[in-house]
Amino acid sequence: MEKISLANLPTPIVKLEELSKEYGKNIYLKRDDFTGTEVSGNKVRKLEYAIAEAIENKCDTIITVGALQSNHCRATSAVCAKLNLDCHLLLRGEDLEVEGNLFLDYMLGSNIHILREDRDLEKEAIKLFNKLEKLGKKPYIIPMGASNKIGTYGYIEAFNEISKYEEKEKINFDLISMAVGSGGTYSGIWYGNYTNKTNKKVLGFSVSSSSVEFKEKIMNILKEIDNNIEKFDSVEINDLYVGEGYGKSNREEIEFYLHVAKTEGIILDPCYTGKAFRGLIKEIQDGNIKEDNILFIHTGGLMGWTKEQRNMAYKIVDERS
Repeated sequence: MEKISLANLPTPIVKLEELSKEYGKNIYLKRDDFTGTEVSGNKVRKLEYAIAEAIENKCDTIITVGALQSNHCRATSAVCAKLNLDCHLLLRGEDLEVEGNLFLDYMLGSNIHILREDRDLEKEAIKLFNKLEKLGKKPYIIPMGASNKIGTYGYIEAFNEISKYEEKEKINFDLISMAVGSGGTYSGIWYGNYTNKTNKKVLGFSVSSSSVEFKEKIMNILKEIDNNIEKFDSVEINDLYVGEGYGKSNREEIEFYLHVAKTEGIILDPCYTGKAFRGLIKEIQDGNIKEDNILFIHTGGLMGWTKEQRNMAYKIVDERS
């Protein structure tokens, strides 16, 4: 599968020494938040393949969709600016305060289309595709999170990076874990594990939908890649740590993110990595994780801290000082 080089790869893997001592496991972090700055996180790995296909098809306009503060849409904006492609973002939400990723989308020159929460993003993308085609453009649609067959190859490649690290460092990760927001990252890691017959546990933590919904979406992506897969029993998504909902946080969650930051100098975002890593630690504390060598994939998202969440964090820090 052809790709275009956009990310700083391979990303490093580091051991979280203090948290490993605290929770009695060997906890490692794959720093996919180091893939870049504007194009940081897990999204750029997928875009390397999706954008390559768009360019191969001589497309001049990219259409993609997401939430108002979507990391994927911000990364797509940056890639399109770099490669001189027109970019149209269909963003669903009602909070029009221009900060974080939304600010960067505007700064990077994307065409922003704000839609109500009840609008179907996929249908709206097709409508925009048809409109732009009539105007003489050659558009290409990237689905939410670039989570489809093409995008998933980015995390099959990431699995190979993990395998090379294991071989070099003489370690075997029993469990690989990550946030699940659209399914592409999980699908790539699961498929890498499947094809290499490495028998690792691949555990995803939902940040929005139910485990049933995500399992179905992941299975559909995997069937696109390989229709010879017969069993999906090992697809495991935990949906117990979504909390108050996608992009929302409560005090206990914020306190956990502050603890990780102070203990390891690692910033988690409250939308994706924070919820998932907290879920992983909670499962360890409850005795549900039997594996000893654990790798968590930090998929980025620093700009995901909203004003409300930052204020909550500041209040907690202020109370302690």
